[in-house]
Amino acid sequence: PEATAAGPDAKPRGGPEAMPGGPRPAGKDGGGVSGLLRRLARLEDSRQRAAELFRWLLAPVAPAEFLGRHWERAPLLLRRGDPGYYAGLFSTADFDAALRGGEVHFGTHLDVTSYAEGVRETHNPSGRALPAVVWDFYQNGCSLRLLCPQAFSPTVWHFLSILQEQFGSMAGANTYLTPPGTQGFAPHYDDIEAFVLQLEGKKHWRVYRPRTDAEVLPQFSSANLSQAELGEPVLETVLEAGDLLYFPRGFIHQGDCLPDAHSLHITVSSYQRNSWGDFLEKLLPAALQMALEEDVEYRRGLPMDYLQYMGVANSDTVDARRTAFVEKVQSLIKKLVDYAPIDAAVDQRAKLFLHDCLPPVLTQSEKAQSVYGFPARWQDGGPCNVDILITKDTEVRLLRHGIVRLCNEEAGVMLYYTTENSRVYHKEEPKFLEIDPEYTDSIEFLLSSYPNHVSVANLPCETLEEKISLATLLFEKGILTTKKPLAKI
Repeated sequence: PEATAAGPDAKPRGGPEAMPGGPRPAGKDGGGVSGLLRRLARLEDSRQRAAELFRWLLAPVAPAEFLGRHWERAPLLLRRGDPGYYAGLFSTADFDAALRGGEVHFGTHLDVTSYAEGVRETHNPSGRALPAVVWDFYQNGCSLRLLCPQAFSPTVWHFLSILQEQFGSMAGANTYLTPPGTQGFAPHYDDIEAFVLQLEGKKHWRVYRPRTDAEVLPQFSSANLSQAELGEPVLETVLEAGDLLYFPRGFIHQGDCLPDAHSLHITVSSYQRNSWGDFLEKLLPAALQMALEEDVEYRRGLPMDYLQYMGVANSDTVDARRTAFVEKVQSLIKKLVDYAPIDAAVDQRAKLFLHDCLPPVLTQSEKAQSVYGFPARWQDGGPCNVDILITKDTEVRLLRHGIVRLCNEEAGVMLYYTTENSRVYHKEEPKFLEIDPEYTDSIEFLLSSYPNHVSVANLPCETLEEKISLATLLFEKGILTTKKPLAKI
């Protein structure tokens, strides 16, 4: 494989490296993404699964090198010379199956686009995206963008649900199917870190640096840009199946198909609105609220005459009162740091992330050890296997490390969790349990014990009844799994 950097010190580098998540013989798990996901399922720790998937995504470049040289800095091109590297992740056959499933709707899930002679157009009719209509658009030179492939593809769902734990930020995806000799989108930049995985065919890409300092790591995506605004590309390449192209948010890009081949790629994205500034948006109002409550300096009145010497109209006036006013503001802002509830603000960010998260995909053994595999059913005229019998000797653990977050809120202690999320972004409201503050130590104990199992008797609740009650509640929400299935089928 060849790895190409596109930074100020860009040099081509190459050579595969021996790494756990890198290319390897298929063995009994089989090749492609399905084999990879089966191998990852045998790792006990979800954090390790995420790290290994990230390593595989970037191979042969080591994650540490990628994070040091490219992340938020410069594009990276990986030519693998292995058309089957992403086999099983998503295909045109999967695209067709999604359309035939009858759940794809124009605008909501699918965009039909074209870009010709500098004009980008969207051609979405209303209603369901029927195969006859969609493939007619494609045959007439339109690109197809599937906005939520994880809702239609179990493999994409599984892939992203593991990867999101590596980023600590939502991992999303779009797939793009482009006919030969066409372009579907105008040049633009995005507000996400983008990993383009070429699945089928090939595509010609041009990537350009941000035009100004203000467009470096932007908060929002750009409007459509014209060729005249772009300058020279910092990277120009043809991606073939198995290749990867990464570019940071703010890097302008455009892709077009060569006359002799269609293109199918999936863009995996992360880090939307996940900056220091976004964190401070949560932190500063909370710090100010606390300062107002605890420090009389913030509650003292403004000078009676401050409108006479402050404001833009007075900005050039030399006045000792102006100097004193500015110094007072600066001192109050500096002092605000002492009131900043940094950990609480992090928990609020984490709560938003848990709402963004895809629900976890369970392996067969995880299913058998969770409420999702519990054999309750109707049989012989009545329900059977209904009772969830957790005892002091039952051994339990969290299903995933990143599955829950404790937040202290005005209404009480809330435990946010991801197991009941939807595969469609924010289709469900945030899921949480209000828990007794006395249970917080037990939740923290479960988090710190992961990935090891602990017996219910060891939960730091006061009574055995409370230990069993908490474990049963968390099991019923799919948050806890048991070491052995609770009931035999």
